[in-house]
Amino acid sequence: MPSKRRLRWAVLPVGIATAAVLAGCTPTELNGFLPGFVESGQPATNHTEMVSGLWVNSWIVLLVVGVITWGLMGWAAIAYRRRRGQVGLPVQLRYNMPIEIFYTIVPLILVIGFFAFTARDQTILETQTEDPDVSITAIGKQWSWDFQYNGEEDDNSDAVWSMGVQAQTNERGDVISELPTLVLPVDQTVKIKLQSRDVIHSFWIIDFLYKKDMYIGRDNYWSFTPTREGTYAGKCAELCGEYHSMMLFNVEVVSESEYEDYLASLRAADQTGDIDDAYDRLQNEPGTGGSDEEEGDN
Repeated sequence: MPSKRRLRWAVLPVGIATAAVLAGCTPTELNGFLPGFVESGQPATNHTEMVSGLWVNSWIVLLVVGVITWGLMGWAAIAYRRRRGQVGLPVQLRYNMPIEIFYTIVPLILVIGFFAFTARDQTILETQTEDPDVSITAIGKQWSWDFQYNGEEDDNSDAVWSMGVQAQTNERGDVISELPTLVLPVDQTVKIKLQSRDVIHSFWIIDFLYKKDMYIGRDNYWSFTPTREGTYAGKCAELCGEYHSMMLFNVEVVSESEYEDYLASLRAADQTGDIDDAYDRLQNEPGTGGSDEEEGDN
């Protein structure tokens, strides 16, 4: 039997077995056991599968390279081991041009490939929605979060907000206090403006597989669409001081009607207007007119 036919018959069972194994995988397994996926296969946001795809495919490529490299190392160790009775040094080769070209070109192709796919996906992830259904300002502070739901007015007079406090724990370390909650409507485009009142923080919703830094004096933005209702955990992912680990929050993705009811409850509690200026430490930076006493109060 020709060698090509033998190779084909050898590869065919492997391909069938691989397809059968992948077909039996759950969405969680297919996405590398990353958070943000459930058995129904519905991702948490419109970008979650893109992030997991980049992560999983990168690992597959790296594992293939690793297996080939380990195999060649093992083969070389066995094939060129010292045999019984051999003395002296083996024949020394100065270079092997084909091999040197191979291990120069292949890593270069891998690096260019990883860069190209990462740049492509990052461009999509970082593209900001110009006319979102929901515009929110998330403000990080030592060591909690404030969330402002912006309205249509330029001065944010029709905005509503909620202010959070640092998480409290018992002796076992379990959180016993109510965490700040960001409420989002499902299947609506969201654009979040990220601000810091003091030091650098990082806004991370774990199941959304994405996080962005919050800088003092510089606003950051994040646009996405939540696609599955539920409760998600969030935290600060940038070491920001003594109680960094207590800088937690929750995200509630709800129906549009429930979202409107929540905004109405904030409005009824008189939590309206723009909260940025009243609690912004930037007012007390040198040259802005803030006094030392005011800095202590803030």
